[in-house]
Amino acid sequence: MYTLDDLRELMRCLRDPDHGCPWDLKQNYQSIAPHTLEETYELIDAIESHDVDQIRQELGDVLFQVVFYAQLAEEAGDFSFDAITDNIVRKLLRRHPHVFPDGVLERPGNGRHASEQEIKARWEEIKAEERAGKAQTGILDDIPQSLPALTRAQKLQKRAATIGFDWPSVDGVLEKLTEERAELEEVLHSNDREAQAEELGDLLFVAVNLARHLGFDAETVLRDSNRKFERRFREMEQLSAKHLREQCPATLESLWEEAKRRLKSAD
Repeated sequence: MYTLDDLRELMRCLRDPDHGCPWDLKQNYQSIAPHTLEETYELIDAIESHDVDQIRQELGDVLFQVVFYAQLAEEAGDFSFDAITDNIVRKLLRRHPHVFPDGVLERPGNGRHASEQEIKARWEEIKAEERAGKAQTGILDDIPQSLPALTRAQKLQKRAATIGFDWPSVDGVLEKLTEERAELEEVLHSNDREAQAEELGDLLFVAVNLARHLGFDAETVLRDSNRKFERRFREMEQLSAKHLREQCPATLESLWEEAKRRLKSAD
């Protein structure tokens, strides 16, 4: 079987100035980034579909992205593939003192004695120390701007909660959700589109906070709802005697309810 070394050699061949692939030769960090995002989402889709063979293939695509970036970095003299590996191993050793009390890979301890709460608390302490070492003075400094909005909202809220800026229970979040809904309803009667967008954003932000307090990942929850809607809509198309565009609103509603009933009974 081919190995990681073979993959890295293949990448070097693709980037060979004389004999390589024209497409691969013209790429840079910025041009590859959209492909990395796409491959990551395809991996997530395979995981959520429980398709083990597809997971294996998509993991290979994601791994190739890492190898591609490493090759570009080595050519530019920025860093090596080994430097990437060294950095992540050191970081994980540092962030798992309950497993590696001496911070040495060769001397692991028994990490099962630590509780999940202790692990999470220590994890946040270590990350705070790392941020301080990078001269990041703001608590939110290292949360990437490029994250999907739901994911970033949840990370912002989680980080703020580490200093106690949070509701003590889900009840406070529900009250805030009601408040934001009322504020949105108020501006909906105006022609102020900017205010409407702002209040809608606030409502979504609090909904993400509700997901966090309930222990759910907002991005995953919404993806699940997307799939549920898609299943029901496709069932509507199967049930309809003619194209959905030709159906009146009342018929569409009836088809929707029938699709829900059928899918629920099938489950």
